[in-house]
Amino acid sequence: MKLAVLSRAPNAYSTRRFKEAALQRGHEVKVLNTLKFAIDLRKGIPDLYFRQKPLSHYDAVLPRIGTSVTYFGTAVVRQFQQMDVFCANTAHGILNSRDKLRSLQILSRHHIGIPATTFVKDKKDVIPAIERVGGAPVVIKLIEGTQGIGVLLAESRKAAEGIIELLQSQKQNVLVQKFVAESKGRDIRAFVVGDRVVAGMRRVAQGQEFRSNVHRGGLAEAIELDEQYQETAVRAAQILGLRVAGVDMLESADGPQIMEVNSSPGLEGIETCTELDIAGAVIDYIAAQVDFPEIDLRQRLTVSKGYGVTEIYVPEGSNFVGKSISETNLGELDINVLTLYRGNKVIPNPRNSRVLEPDDKLLCFGKMEYMRDMVPKKARRRRQPEVKELMTEESGVAQLPEHEE
Repeated sequence: MKLAVLSRAPNAYSTRRFKEAALQRGHEVKVLNTLKFAIDLRKGIPDLYFRQKPLSHYDAVLPRIGTSVTYFGTAVVRQFQQMDVFCANTAHGILNSRDKLRSLQILSRHHIGIPATTFVKDKKDVIPAIERVGGAPVVIKLIEGTQGIGVLLAESRKAAEGIIELLQSQKQNVLVQKFVAESKGRDIRAFVVGDRVVAGMRRVAQGQEFRSNVHRGGLAEAIELDEQYQETAVRAAQILGLRVAGVDMLESADGPQIMEVNSSPGLEGIETCTELDIAGAVIDYIAAQVDFPEIDLRQRLTVSKGYGVTEIYVPEGSNFVGKSISETNLGELDINVLTLYRGNKVIPNPRNSRVLEPDDKLLCFGKMEYMRDMVPKKARRRRQPEVKELMTEESGVAQLPEHEE
């Protein structure tokens, strides 16, 4: 395998370890400066130049894109994808991970545990937003901050209001997040490679510092993650489109809560802590997957006129409930079931004998005219009203109105 590591820091610990691990396994590897590429676009011939010369063939790419060059770096990764080169992380996945708001929006839809979070722009919305996440203390985060930079703890509502207004006056976008007190300045880093967690460590903040990042003085210890934490970490990485990721989680009373998913996780802290060859695990995974470059499934499948991809929901009482996929006659309507979603389970390419249950979701490809009638109309989401007791001035006892039913 000929591997390109995209990095502007060839002497950084992580870059050196990836190169060493690849060479130890007999692979050819080069570290290429991300900013030295030129992207050429012509009809049907996507191409790349490196240092003014046509780029030679590579089998795989391991992107290590710095935050400051995210836009250009992801453009280079995307070009490799168009050239059918396997990329350990796609441009789409990297972009998802770099924007805290975007990543949390995606994860929340898929029922992944996250701290209560709000994003506001209007000054009048700041105080209500703080109250909605549970009141002070709150954590305030810059949307595009990394490695603990731009993460602040506001002990009071007044302090939080002042910090948010100051940051917004500097044209900064900020998130307001619930402070998970029971985590006690600790978090978990799970290193995900493909569909498994290859290493885990717990980081503990020291002194008055609430951020547990190792480079900020936090202490780290190797841990064995239980199934719930492993599953949450893998699902979070996969949902964001990442194959190699560092998933940071809080240990809350409600289980794991995702703080952040990193697309270029550092190796030094976790390899030193766990004494595991994580770089080798990443290289082995890439070598095993090199023949399967990323395909934009929706883009490829929707180029056929009249065909498309959609999700069909199976509600309680549906005629599909209790029937196998073959008995639904979807195949006769030229509709193919690509994936079945059942709760937290993802069942790719389900067998025709699979019996459907209430609340199943079917990702289907087929004729739009037939699928259109199967897609349920979007119901307006109703908020649950807050029920409060009505107190009388005299008795202090809650009473119902006399003339209303």
